[in-house]
Amino acid sequence: MQVRRNLRVTGVVQGVGFRPFVYRLARSRGLGGWVLNDSAGVEVEVEGEESAVESFARALREERPPLSRIDGIRISEKECLGEKDFRILPSRSPGERSAAIPPDAATCRECERELLDPADRRHRYPFINCTLCGPRFTIVKEVPYDRARTTMASFLMCPDCAREYGDPADRRFHAEPVACPACGPSLLWRGPEGEEARGEEALG
Repeated sequence: MQVRRNLRVTGVVQGVGFRPFVYRLARSRGLGGWVLNDSAGVEVEVEGEESAVESFARALREERPPLSRIDGIRISEKECLGEKDFRILPSRSPGERSAAIPPDAATCRECERELLDPADRRHRYPFINCTLCGPRFTIVKEVPYDRARTTMASFLMCPDCAREYGDPADRRFHAEPVACPACGPSLLWRGPEGEEARGEEALG
């Protein structure tokens, strides 16, 4: 039997890779629908076979991203629309802005590996990050958590970063602070006499 359900998820569910997680979870079960950030947390609608929708709802809690915390899931029935594809929709912010933003997260193993690899384009890049690590609380200006509402808004993603951001198979899929030396922030060191060093020289 085909069903459609709306799920309102509250807790620490923004800035932790939750939308990419939901996207992959729904696609792996052949469900249609959408996910988005809003002012209170994350909203999801899924449509498909009832058993697949129920499996999705269970996995939402059991397999959640490691940086996330689910405080509650409110589920309601919706009318089926025949939707087959699953999408990440633009955020919306009706009502009181109460979504929780997580603290910054220490560099993950994958980013550390890239950071130390001389052949990687992010070699020694101090602002390396992905959906599993990097800045969150220190860059957000308001919720819902999107790049446009963070201090990263003025940094336009280069083609390589934009490709990672848009690739569901990439761990930087919808990672809002994604950046690299070609398009992201850079270091500036200024000495007591007004001398300056930038980029790699500033790390010395």
